[in-house]
Amino acid sequence: MRNRETAEAVPRDGARIGRIGRYPVRWHNVLLTVWTAVWFVVAERHGGVSWHYLRTGQQLLFNQVPGGGLALYANHPELQIGPVSFLVAGLFAPFPADMGEKLADAFMSGLGLYLLVMVGRAAADHYRGTGLNHKRLQQRVLIAGAAFIPMWVEVSVRFAHLDDVLALFFTALAVRALVRGKATAVGVFLALAVDSKPWAVGFLPLLLALPRPTRLRATAWALGLVAVAWLPFYLSHMETLAAARFTIPNQPASSLRWFGVYDTATPWWDRPAQMALGLTLGALAVRRDRWPAVVLLAADARIVLDPSVYTYYNASVLLGTLIWDSIGQRRLVPWVSWIALISLYGSALLIPSAPTRGLIRLAFAVGSAAYVLWWPQRRPRGKRGGRRSQDPPTIPAAVTHDCLPGHAR
Repeated sequence: MRNRETAEAVPRDGARIGRIGRYPVRWHNVLLTVWTAVWFVVAERHGGVSWHYLRTGQQLLFNQVPGGGLALYANHPELQIGPVSFLVAGLFAPFPADMGEKLADAFMSGLGLYLLVMVGRAAADHYRGTGLNHKRLQQRVLIAGAAFIPMWVEVSVRFAHLDDVLALFFTALAVRALVRGKATAVGVFLALAVDSKPWAVGFLPLLLALPRPTRLRATAWALGLVAVAWLPFYLSHMETLAAARFTIPNQPASSLRWFGVYDTATPWWDRPAQMALGLTLGALAVRRDRWPAVVLLAADARIVLDPSVYTYYNASVLLGTLIWDSIGQRRLVPWVSWIALISLYGSALLIPSAPTRGLIRLAFAVGSAAYVLWWPQRRPRGKRGGRRSQDPPTIPAAVTHDCLPGHAR
């Protein structure tokens, strides 16, 4: 009854749920902002580890240094970064190097906070008409967001991987568009994710969650924009194909070691296997009416088969658990997010044995994938029968901005 009463009251006063007095600010967003600031201060002292790659790539793309332009990837296969990321990095080029890096760190941190708001809104839209308790949803986003922020700051501030940040941010935008039934936007945002970082290909099964009549249009937009971004480099310099074969060391803590892979560098089959596994698991999730699991499954495929074990990889996993805990299930405590943080980040900080860390990573990836794919889920009341859960509901324009937990005018 309490959930039902809350849902019925939302059209009238949903905009006030969780707000601080008369201000268009909600408590959970304020707490998450403070939490982000704490981690930002901690990480900033040793931040910007990889920002020089973005700065160099931006200079190469715009021919500010020799060997760039459309020959960028042919001459620098180590830059495994999409052209969209270099374009965005160019926004910080006019500033002195140190200031530009600090501004980029702040910008990327801000994207993480906005990403949390978008996921909260997407969850509210997804569960509209099902007896959703908005206060409980805000609490769920707060608890899951508290686990997500440390890993977001890891990728955005400590390592300053603008490419990974943009790939995850555009993917979150695609999830929001999917819930709202904006098929073209889903295709555009997923393309921008791939154009920012190639491993975002694993998120493309989100297209399958669209209703059939619009799926083809969204897929055409996605493939078209990916082609526009990448084909000029390949068609003008065939040596660009070598960039796809770029290898990195196979670290002792990699889960590949538990599969008997002791190559010193990336095996030739590894990258195709990562993409194939992520796409297959994502398609299976959609087929089983569990599309909110797509991002987590793609991230699982990445970390379990990657020869490297950088902690910023965990940001994609935590985005996946955030989406699952907010949209894929309705429990108040988003324990999947916290298990991910403790297992992946906690083990990296506290466990000295490299093989043990690899085993923990493998166990989490396999366990979380099995859970989101096969653990029995309670279907929301408003979604039983009739419309399938992966078909985005139509959101009336009059209520779209009134009852979302993260909305602030």
